[in-house]
Amino acid sequence: MKAINVGLLGIGTVGGGTYAVLTRNQEEITRRAGRPIRITAVADRNVERARELVNTVVGADVKVTDDAFSLVKDPSIDIVVELIGGYTTALDLVMMAIDNGKHVVTANKALLAVHGNEIFAAAQKKGVMVAFEAAVAGGIPIIKALREGLSANRIQWLAGIINGTTNFILSEMRDKGHGFTAVLHEAQRLGYAEADPTFDIEGIDAAHKVTLMAAIAFGIPVQFDRAHVEGITKLDAVDIKYAEQLGYRIKLLGIAKRKVAGVELRVHPTLIPSKRLIANVEGAMNAVLVWGDAVGATLYYGKGAGAEPTASAVIADLVDVTRLATADPQNRVPHLAFQPDQLSDLPILPMDEVETACYLRMRALDKPGVLAEVTRILADLNISIDAMIQKEPAEGEDQTDVVLLTHLAREKYINAAIHKIEALDCIHGKVVRIRMEALNG
Repeated sequence: MKAINVGLLGIGTVGGGTYAVLTRNQEEITRRAGRPIRITAVADRNVERARELVNTVVGADVKVTDDAFSLVKDPSIDIVVELIGGYTTALDLVMMAIDNGKHVVTANKALLAVHGNEIFAAAQKKGVMVAFEAAVAGGIPIIKALREGLSANRIQWLAGIINGTTNFILSEMRDKGHGFTAVLHEAQRLGYAEADPTFDIEGIDAAHKVTLMAAIAFGIPVQFDRAHVEGITKLDAVDIKYAEQLGYRIKLLGIAKRKVAGVELRVHPTLIPSKRLIANVEGAMNAVLVWGDAVGATLYYGKGAGAEPTASAVIADLVDVTRLATADPQNRVPHLAFQPDQLSDLPILPMDEVETACYLRMRALDKPGVLAEVTRILADLNISIDAMIQKEPAEGEDQTDVVLLTHLAREKYINAAIHKIEALDCIHGKVVRIRMEALNG
């Protein structure tokens, strides 16, 4: 049977891993796909390095070029694999590939989170597939699980540790008691964090990923611009310590929940009960917890990045596309799991309308009546307290830390309470607020 010819855009870490795994496991992959899958062309700005990589395979017949646009127009290419990243050139190349009738496999979560709706619409019109398993959680097959494995379920919510850099930093802060800046520098030294880690530590990368998962889970358009995004840069090691004392761990979570009035779509540091499996995901590992009405909770765990874990997802998409390349486009799995004309207009809820429990830490004068003033403010806004710790002041000081855990309350009322508490004469500085999730269904 005729081989499927693949054009690879970018042969960096993931591209190199894809080429290596596809070559190493070629026989096994061919048996699964029903025909050979061959990378026959590579486009990369560093042509010499690209040639060195492809020439490590004896007898490889691969065209190497620095002209990515010529590759996507090449009539001999069946599938284009986009691994260059970014929003601009990558968008032009993907749209051109679709316009030329080529299927696309991509690991570019940023591109799909921002431009996914127009990309999927163009692919639908042209009768080609856009596959993106590698865009979320590296080698964990979470897209396939949401799109196919859980298709009998009404998915109620999902929550994921979907950025390895931030999870490594939080794990190190908890284990060693170091501050954020020191641990970030260590993560950069070890290669877990980029020289410019903004997308990771500010929660943007996780927001790209949870946006895609929410679209598939609930059958809604991709709406990255509606996501609430907070990173970990303001987290203090003392809050990680207090969370431990209260039986919680702090993780950066991407969260999507289906509510009657709309969908919650948010990324922020979160206290999770330490007895939950997902709370014990450490280092650079990823995990996604999904709750469906029929199956209950399912947890997906593994490496969220790296050359070969991500390559595993890229090649799984290549196998899927190869199997379905000759199928009637109407009978393929839809890009966002639901038929394009059946997507819901369920709105993304503004953060003010989201209900969560909260951890509140404040620096208070150590004198009678302080707690009464704070609890009165909370009570006036119908916010009830679940637990509290008050530390003894250090010798010679007249201030101490007070930590409160609240029951569920609407965000706008929590914000109002924080504003009023900070205005009290007995409270010094800002109130630290970290949201909490029970993740128990």
